[in-house]
Order: sequence, then structure tokens, then C-alpha cells
Amino acid sequence: MTTSAGSPTLAASPARDWLTPVELTAVGAIWGGSFLFQRVSAPEFGAVPLMVTRLALGALVLLPMLWKVRGAFSRKHWWQVPLLGVINSAVPFALFAWAAQRAPAGVSAITNSMAVLFTALVAFAAFGEKIGARRAIALFAGFAGVVVLASARTAGASVTVAALAGTLAALCYGISTNLIRHHFGGLPPLGLAAGTQLGAALLAAPFAIAQWPEAAISGRAWVSALLLGAVCTGLAYAFYFRLIARVGAPRAVTVTYLVPLFGVGWSWMFLGETPTLSMAVAATLILGSVAISQRAK
Repeated sequence: MTTSAGSPTLAASPARDWLTPVELTAVGAIWGGSFLFQRVSAPEFGAVPLMVTRLALGALVLLPMLWKVRGAFSRKHWWQVPLLGVINSAVPFALFAWAAQRAPAGVSAITNSMAVLFTALVAFAAFGEKIGARRAIALFAGFAGVVVLASARTAGASVTVAALAGTLAALCYGISTNLIRHHFGGLPPLGLAAGTQLGAALLAAPFAIAQWPEAAISGRAWVSALLLGAVCTGLAYAFYFRLIARVGAPRAVTVTYLVPLFGVGWSWMFLGETPTLSMAVAATLILGSVAISQRAK
């Protein structure tokens, strides 16, 4: 899952610079694992109940950070932050959970990388930022990758709707990133992350209760949901924002390249979901386009 924040950059000392690739790999592995856990838990929970469970567990982990910086939030933020959480977390989490019921985990992991490109596209369309020739080429290549992925079949089944759902989730991340930059930049990033998770969970809770599955949920699905919420959402956000504060957002966002690799790898290793040629081509196009976009930036 891709995000960004305007935290101040703290230079890493040469003696500790080895931490950067280790932490980037760790965050990439954790976020890549989120697609595996959704693939296991979504069929039993359903998209909306799993989304709310994930939000609630993530908020629980991050709540101490929110409490620590609560003074930075004014009364207007009490309704703005939950609405941001709907765009930033609730909708994309539900879309990815829905896709996990219909296609291999690698499909969602690959489309997740489109968030970087959508961030540039939304900045151009809604906020008048220049897009440039390199980014235009990157966007074209990225969308070509989505077309390749959406037209593919895995084990004889179409993954079109799952690829489109993942792409729409990435668009939500692109929209929310721009909203954060332009309207929430002065807030503490971890406090904002916690507030969006908690606010979105509260708003979506009635829908989850109404759609809660009648059949008992297995222990395997519960463990996957717990890891998805507490580790892949709560702890991963904490690690990622710590990384941004230490090395800066441009360097931290390179984790985007690792998430699909781990997402495909974990699902292959633990679920036997063998990567297909179309997935490899799509990943090459999308990740290559992200690299071009970052270079242009």
C-alpha cells in the first residue's frame, strides 16, 4: 500500500545508513504480505467486514501516537479526518479485499503500484501541477500494464474485475495523497494515519455489522486478519513514517518497487499461486513506469 507525507527529512549518519535498505525491505515484505493475508481471510469475512476489522486493528496499534499529538487536531479535523480515511483506507481496503476473493494475490499487489502514477495524474488534473513528457510516458506505460493484466487469465479464469478493482484502489491512494499534501500537511503524519484509520473504522462499522458472515470464521482466517490489521497496517505505517522522517519521502517511496515482488512471492510460496507471463509483463510495465515517473520528479 503506497502513501506519502510531508515530514521533515533527517539525514542518516553513514554508520547507520545500512538500516535504510533493511527497513525498506522489511516494509516491502510486510505490505506485500498484506495481499497474502487478504487472499486467505477475505473469502470467509467478506470485503467490508474484513476492511473494518483491518482498520480497527490498525487504529488500535496507532492509537498511542494519535493520543500523543491530539493537540494538533482542531475541531474541524473531527469530521475531515474520518472522511479522508474513507478515501485513503476504507474504500481501497474494501476493493482489495473484494479482489482477493476473485484473483491471485499478485494481481492486487501489482495494481497497487499504480498509486504513484495516479498521484501525479490527480496532481495534474485537480491541482494544476505540470506533468511533463517523462511522466506522460510513464502514465501511458503504466496503464498499458493494467490493460495487459486485466486481459489475462489465471488457471482459466478471468482476472479483469479484480485488476480493475485494484486499479481503482490505487486511484483512491492517488487522490488521498494529494488531499494530504494540500489540506493536511501541517498535521503529524502518524497521528493523521491513526486518525484516518479510526475515523474510517467508525464510519464503516454499521456496514460491516450488517454484512457480518453468518458462518463461523476459521482460526486461520482470524489469524490472517489479525496480521493484516495489526502488522501490515498499524505497524507498517509506523515503520514507514519513521523511515520517511529519517531518509525523506522520495527515498522511502522506493518501497513501491518491493511490494509487488513480495506480494507475488509470498502468494507463490504459501498459496501455490504461480506467477503468469501476463503478470510478469504487467509488473514490468507498471514498475518501469513508476521508475520513469520518479526519475522525472
